[in-house]
Amino acid sequence: MTGLVTKSTGSWYAVRIESGEVIECRLKGKIRLDDRKTTNPVAVGDIVDIDRDKDGSNQITGIHPRKNYIIRKSINLSKQAHIIASNLDQAVLVATLVAPRTSLGFIDRFLVTAEAYEIPAKILFNKKDVLDEEMVELQNDIMKLYTDIGYECYSVSSFDKADIEFIKTLLKDKTTLISGHSGVGKSTLVNAIDTELDLKIGDISEAHLKGMHTTTFAELFPLSFGGNIIDSPGIKELGLVEMKKEEVAHYFPEMMARMNDCKFNNCIHVNEPGCAILKAVETGEISQERYQSYLGILNGEEMDWKEWEIR
Repeated sequence: MTGLVTKSTGSWYAVRIESGEVIECRLKGKIRLDDRKTTNPVAVGDIVDIDRDKDGSNQITGIHPRKNYIIRKSINLSKQAHIIASNLDQAVLVATLVAPRTSLGFIDRFLVTAEAYEIPAKILFNKKDVLDEEMVELQNDIMKLYTDIGYECYSVSSFDKADIEFIKTLLKDKTTLISGHSGVGKSTLVNAIDTELDLKIGDISEAHLKGMHTTTFAELFPLSFGGNIIDSPGIKELGLVEMKKEEVAHYFPEMMARMNDCKFNNCIHVNEPGCAILKAVETGEISQERYQSYLGILNGEEMDWKEWEIR
C-alpha cells in the first residue's frame, strides 16, 4: 500500500494511508544508504510504499519521486542538509513587525530558498491589530518592497474573522508549508484557521519546549476545509547548501530579470564593470535592502532575525 508521511522523529514515521488511518512505520534499512547528502531519507510530505510484516509491523520500502522539497542545513552535520518537507504547493511565511520583529534578511533567505526549490511563496504580516500608525506606515512600505517584485503579501490578525476566512481561501486544497519564528503568532493563526488543530499544534509546541526532540521537524495536518498544512516550528537555519555563489542572483526575481544585461556572463554583481544589477541598485530599481541581503547570502553571513535589518 501507499501513504503520505505526516510526521518523522528520525526512528519512526507516521503515515496516512488511503483510508485516512495514520499508521506507524519504520524504515527498511537499505533506504538509508540511498541518499548520503541528507540526514533524513524520508521527509514529511513524501508519498511512500509500505509493506506489512508477518508480525504486523509496517515498513517503508520505497519513496515516490518528489515534485519539490525544501531544506535547511543540518544542525549536527554542517556539510549535510535536512529536508524539511516535500511535495509542496506553496510556502507561507508568518512575519511580524512587533514582538518579535522579523528581519528583512530572514524574509529574503526564506524567499530565496523557496525560489531555489520552485515553491511559490507568500508572506503574512501578522499582528496588525497591535500596530500604531507609524508601524502601519512602515509595514506598508515593506509590503510594497515585496509586492513590487512579485510576492503576495497580506496584513492580517488572528483575531479578525474576515482575515481568517481569507487565509482559508489561500490554503484550501493545497499542501502548504507554514513557517515563522517563535513569537510571531503562527500557532494562534493556525488554530484560528482550523480549530480542530488546536490540541495538535499545542502538543508540538510543548514537545519542543521540553526538548524531547533536538532537531527541528515538520508535521503535516489535514485541514477540515480541504488541503494540508505543514507546520515547521523554529526554522532558523534555512539551507542554501546546494547553491553556488554564481547562482544566488537567479533566485532574486528582480536580479534575474536584469542579469542578461550584464557585461560579463560570470558576473556575480559585486564590483564588476558593466554590471546591470549594480546600476539598478544605484538608480533604486533594486532596493538597497534586498541587495544587502544578497551580499549577506553571497558571503555566507548568518542573518540575525532578532534585529530589524533596514540599511
